Amino acid sequence: MRRKSPRRGRLADYVAEVLKNAVYETGEQLDVIVAEAPDLPGCLTQGATIEEARENLVDAIEVWLLSGLRGGEDPPVVNGCRLAITAAPRRPKDGQSRPRIKA
Repeated sequence: MRRKSPRRGRLADYVAEVLKNAVYETGEQLDVIVAEAPDLPGCLTQGATIEEARENLVDAIEVWLLSGLRGGEDPPVVNGCRLAITAAPRRPKDGQSRPRIKA
């Protein structure tokens, strides 16, 4: 039997899959809602309401992903979805950005 490979998804698709598994709990000591993305270790945040906690979690997911990508890590497959990654434009060796349009 052949194993099905994960589907490639855009950032919005991937974040939506991570949010499907999100966990929301009331804070133990503060009056907040804690939001966690268990598929992404250490990815958690909080908000005054569940809506705010969810919005903050979307931001936290994006930061978690960018941090890992910059570190050369591949994001985990979540609910059969793999983040579609394309190569970033390369910077010149001197580190200076070049204008794309000449005046």
